[in-house]
Amino acid sequence: MEATAQEVDAAVRAAHDARDALADRTVRAAFLRTAADELEAARDRLVEAADAETALGPVRLTGELARTCYQLRAFAGIVDEGAFLDVVIDHPDDTAIPPVPDLRRHKVPLGVVAVYSASNFPFAFSVPGGDTASALAAGCPVVVKAHPDHPALSELVARVLRRAAARHGVPEGVLGLVHGFEAGVELVKHPLVSAAGFTGSVRGGRALFDAAAARPVPIPFHGELGSLNPVLVTEAAAAERAEEIGAGLAGSMTLGVGQFCVKPGLVLAPAGAAGDRLVKSLTGAVSDTEAGVLLDHRMRDNFVAGVAERTRLPEVESPVTPGAGGEHTVSAGFLTVPASRLAQEGEHDLLLEECFGPVTVVARYEDEAEARAVLSRLPGNLTATVQLSTREAEGEGRGAELVRELTPLAGRVLVNGWPTGVAVAPAQHHGGPYPATTSTSTSVGGTAVERWLRPVVYQNTPPALLPAELRDDNPLGLPRRFNGRLER
Repeated sequence: MEATAQEVDAAVRAAHDARDALADRTVRAAFLRTAADELEAARDRLVEAADAETALGPVRLTGELARTCYQLRAFAGIVDEGAFLDVVIDHPDDTAIPPVPDLRRHKVPLGVVAVYSASNFPFAFSVPGGDTASALAAGCPVVVKAHPDHPALSELVARVLRRAAARHGVPEGVLGLVHGFEAGVELVKHPLVSAAGFTGSVRGGRALFDAAAARPVPIPFHGELGSLNPVLVTEAAAAERAEEIGAGLAGSMTLGVGQFCVKPGLVLAPAGAAGDRLVKSLTGAVSDTEAGVLLDHRMRDNFVAGVAERTRLPEVESPVTPGAGGEHTVSAGFLTVPASRLAQEGEHDLLLEECFGPVTVVARYEDEAEARAVLSRLPGNLTATVQLSTREAEGEGRGAELVRELTPLAGRVLVNGWPTGVAVAPAQHHGGPYPATTSTSTSVGGTAVERWLRPVVYQNTPPALLPAELRDDNPLGLPRRFNGRLER
C-alpha cells in the first residue's frame, strides 16, 4: 500500500485541480454537513473497522466519531457565517496622515493542504478530523497521509468523504489519501502543497517541519508534537482534598490507556502529610486500573523501555510500577521523585520528557521556591493545570499569581480540573509553545480555519473588478468592519 512518488504527485494534482469546486461557500458548507451525515450512516461499519485496527473499543470510538461529525457541522456553520473571512473595508480619507486610499481586505484559501494523521484518534485527528475539516472549510483541498496504525479505516473514511463530495458536484480528488513514510516526505515537499498539519511525535514532526522550511518555497507547517501537561498542586489544595485530587489524577492519566496528547505527565505535589495522602489516593486508584492495549507494538516497546529507564534513576520510586502487562498489554503506574532532582539540569531531565502511555511522574516539592524552579525549566505544553484550595480559587493567597506563572507554559490553563478532554467549541485552543506545537495556532475550535488562509488587500480597485465579499452593498451578507464600524 506504500504510495509511490508518482502516486503522491497524482493525488496532489487532483486536489489542486479541485480548488475551484470549493470556491462557493454554500457548496462547502453543504459538503461538510453531508460528510457528517454519511459518516453517521456508516457508523457501525467504521467503528468495527477502527476497533479491529486500534483496539480502542466500540464505546470510545463511537463517541469519537460523534465528536468528529459534530466538528464537521460546526465548521459548516462557520462557513455559513463568514466571519472567518475577516472582511475590512476602508473608504478613501484624504484628511488622514498619510492619506488613506480605498482599501478592502479579506482572506483567501492557501491551496492544497497536506494532513498527517494521528495514531491515537483514528477519527478526530485522522482522515475526517479537525485538520481536514478546517482546511475544507477554508476552501482548501486536502491530501491526507494515512497513519500506518489504521490504513483500512483510512481508506473506508476517504471513500465516505468522497461520496459526500460527489453529491455536491465536488471532484473526488478534493480529498486525496496516500500511505507510507516516504509518501509523507514527498507530500510535504510537493510544490503544489501550500501548507501542512501534523499530529504526532516530536521526532517525526520536527523532521517534516524542517523539510517544509527547507523547500525552495517554504510553507506553513502546523505541527502538534508532544506535551508534558504539568499539574501543580498547592499545599492548601492537597490539605483540603488530597483524596479527590489523587482519584482525579488517576482517571486523567490512565484515560485511553494514557494515549491522550493532554495526559498529565508531571505533577508537582507537596512533600508533607497532605502530599502523602494524595499519593496514597493515587496509589489506590491506579492499582485498580486494568491493563490495556496500546495502539501498536512499537509504542508498547517504547513505553516499557521508557518506564524502565526512568525507574533506574537515583531517588525515583515506583509506588505502582507501570510497564508490561500481559503479552500485548501494559499496566498503569506512576513514579515519584524529589522535586529538587528536577530543579536543575542533570540526568533526571529524562523525567521532563513525555512518556506516551499510562504513567505520570509525581515530583514532591519542599517549598514554593522549589516548585517554581521546576516550572521554570519546563518546555512548552498544550496544557498546564493548577489545583487550588477553595480560598485560593476565590482570590485569596497566590491563586491568581500561579495562574499567571503557568500562562507562558501552555495554550490552555486549567484551574481545579483535568486536561484530558478537549471540547470542540469556538473558544477552544489546542496548541502551545514549542514543542507542543510549531506555531501559535490551534487544531481544535473554530479558529483552526485561520491556519489555511492568507489576507489579501485590494487597493483602489474598481467595483466591477472586486470579489463579491468586498463590495460596498455586501451581496453575501457577510459580517465585516466597514469604515471602522463593525457590522453584523
